[in-house]
Amino acid sequence: MPSTAFADTQLRTPRCILRPFRPADLAGVFEGLGDPRVVEHYGVRYATLEGTTEQLDWYARIQREGTGQWWCICLAEASDRLIGACGVNDIDREHRRAEIGYWLLPAYWGRGLAREAVAEALRHAFAHLAIHRIGADVDMENHASAALLAALGFTREGVRRGYEMKDGRPIDLQLFSLLATDGAARTV
Repeated sequence: MPSTAFADTQLRTPRCILRPFRPADLAGVFEGLGDPRVVEHYGVRYATLEGTTEQLDWYARIQREGTGQWWCICLAEASDRLIGACGVNDIDREHRRAEIGYWLLPAYWGRGLAREAVAEALRHAFAHLAIHRIGADVDMENHASAALLAALGFTREGVRRGYEMKDGRPIDLQLFSLLATDGAARTV
């Protein structure tokens, strides 16, 4: 069932603005999803600017279908310059669950910006989308992402063995979740 709950939703944190994607964000998305450091543990990568239009199309499609919403992460003082992205996708309304995802340009790593932005996306999902469970699958070697989720109160549920193929070989993923009823969900 399509939803307009996401249309033009903009979120704010003390240092960031999370806003919908625009066609002008194509170069910033390519900068991130074409950077080997960003995509090392990420499931999507692009080799060309033109190919990256597929990602912008996906952001628009999940919003249109009501199955997700991703935002550009921008610094509050430069809302036209994308520094990363975060959002929820694979929303299952019957079971009130979704998946969270995020990435940030390396120049902005280590400043707490991803934590700030992802926390706001979580707040929005719990408060406005009636989501009960938010999950995240994390590459076993992505220690920074696992630490971010732990800091946000996610529980590590286990390992999905051989869950994805990467460079032609199966890899394991850690499974994390945060429930609306978890104490941490009320404080993100």
